[in-house]
Amino acid sequence: MPYVRKKKRNHRSDHKRVANMDPLSPCSEVELENNEDTEPVIQYGKASQIKKGEDFILVKPKCLHLHGDQSLTYAVFAVLDGHNGSTAATFVMDNLFEEVFNSMASDLSEDEWLTALPQALNTGFVRTNENFRNQGQPSGTTVTFVVVQGWTVTIASVGDSRCILVSQGNEVSTLTVDHRFESNEEERDRVIKKGIDLCRLRIPDGSEVGPLRCFPGGLCLSRSIGDFDVGDFILPIPHVKQIKLSRAGGRFIIASDGVWDSISCEKAAKCCRGLSPKDAAWKIVRTSVKKRGLRDDTTCLVVDVTPSYSNLQSVFWATSETKGNLNSCFPWWKSKDSSANVATIPSSPSIEELFEYDSVRHLEQLSSDPSSYTFICALCETKISLNDLITVHAGSFFSMHNRALEGSFFCRSCKPTENSNVGEY
Repeated sequence: MPYVRKKKRNHRSDHKRVANMDPLSPCSEVELENNEDTEPVIQYGKASQIKKGEDFILVKPKCLHLHGDQSLTYAVFAVLDGHNGSTAATFVMDNLFEEVFNSMASDLSEDEWLTALPQALNTGFVRTNENFRNQGQPSGTTVTFVVVQGWTVTIASVGDSRCILVSQGNEVSTLTVDHRFESNEEERDRVIKKGIDLCRLRIPDGSEVGPLRCFPGGLCLSRSIGDFDVGDFILPIPHVKQIKLSRAGGRFIIASDGVWDSISCEKAAKCCRGLSPKDAAWKIVRTSVKKRGLRDDTTCLVVDVTPSYSNLQSVFWATSETKGNLNSCFPWWKSKDSSANVATIPSSPSIEELFEYDSVRHLEQLSSDPSSYTFICALCETKISLNDLITVHAGSFFSMHNRALEGSFFCRSCKPTENSNVGEY
């Protein structure tokens, strides 16, 4: 299916990563403008308190894509929250990265690579899910997968391991969609239309407790990788969002529901203000556990994407009455000469939204006569006409009736068979 970008990305020149940051010297607004496209510095910290041993963190801070005699660097960060065992989470840890980036052509330029990334993420999630199906395990996992390339950040997620961004001026933005029956009306409507019952658990006195769950299965999530024993209405198709940060950078907080069931996004951002990524992650975890107790694995990954034109200590925005200078944006920064003047940062939006897509939502919004619509194979990424369309349930569009728009789609050459490994096609 086609991906429509919200804004056209201008061609950017090749960037050279700055390995070490020099002490900040006074510089003009023009100098900062000229440095807008300089590669940012990426620093991260992680923390976890274990209850069940089903949370996992994936960190790949130095990845390389080669195209001709050019190259681009990128970093990958992910949080996974397994359930019904850790099998699904460990399988995704071992396989998702390769499935995503192996699905992309090797000769793409930087702009082409970034444009192709959302579809590659969708393909990687689907392939990983189908490959895990062959393991015969009932386990499942949430996945929040973040790719940082320069100032462009792409986030793909299933489940409820939320990712938020804290940007200039302490603005908090939620970058993922929680696929929880409790809070997601669209997902509730989708599964109810499939005849699935949603209700809460009942205790002996008849009272209802806990979040909304689907039955049979008892799962509180509508999307995940795995959970094949629950039903085909549990989808591995991610919500994908791509943004471009302003030159001020930002802090990403990715955490499992052990955090988000305890504290709000605003509380998480505020409680770690002024701390390094490592200390920030631990502060968020400890604050969550202190408020609610260790009821579940509680995991947090903090990623700072910051400018490289100063000797920033990688901690984050605090409230300041001083507007328009580096101290108001980066209060952790200290020059060797505390009396040194700081440069003015020209005002600009904190983030530019480049892309947002949810293939399930898009398909359900199709007209009653989608015969002219073009789909894309989840594996080979070729365009498919409606007559040649095969759903993830290995049936034709016209034979599936009420499940026709549910799941991923394959061309006839990639059609999965009962004993086939979809990822091999």
